[in-house]
Amino acid sequence: MATFNEPDLLEEDFLIETKQITRPPEDREELDNQATSLQTKLAELNRAREKLEREKATVEESRRRFSEFETGREEMIHEITRSLGLLEESQMDAQREAEQMARTMDDLRDAISKVELLEDVDTHDEQWKVVLTRNLTTIENARMELNSARLKWPLLTSGQESSSPPLITTASGNPNGLPLPKSFGELCLWGLAFTWPILLIGTVILAVLCTQG
Repeated sequence: MATFNEPDLLEEDFLIETKQITRPPEDREELDNQATSLQTKLAELNRAREKLEREKATVEESRRRFSEFETGREEMIHEITRSLGLLEESQMDAQREAEQMARTMDDLRDAISKVELLEDVDTHDEQWKVVLTRNLTTIENARMELNSARLKWPLLTSGQESSSPPLITTASGNPNGLPLPKSFGELCLWGLAFTWPILLIGTVILAVLCTQG
């Protein structure tokens, strides 16, 4: 059986193990370079990721604004078209109303011109009853025109409901179509107008009797 020198064996093993653990300086430098390169690449990747995030945010903002543009355009076209239609309809109604108002104004001007041209009634004239009837007819027609205008245009009565009494036609006040006397003097005139033929006949009869007597 062979014998070994124990100290020599231990020394050889130590040299072999030392050779395996110890690395040359070139390997360490290469690892450092690789680590630095990896750090640089990682920083570049982070910068690229941030750039992509910014581009993504820009694209999302552009998409939102484009959607707002399309929605706003459709909304404005719809709302403005509807508003124009309503205004055109209102304009047509206003034009028709203005035309009707112009016709009413012409009728009232014609009525007031006829009333202003009425002749004064002279009871000494033989035709005074005819003149009076004609004047009352003209006034009644003017009153009808005014009542018709007030029915068409409420603004004519909006400020007069509490201050002025409503117009009453002569037909409703007197079945003969004549206005009632407003004072004692007018009442006397009316009495004289209706009784003078009787007084005249009585005077003639009295004169004949006196002549015969």
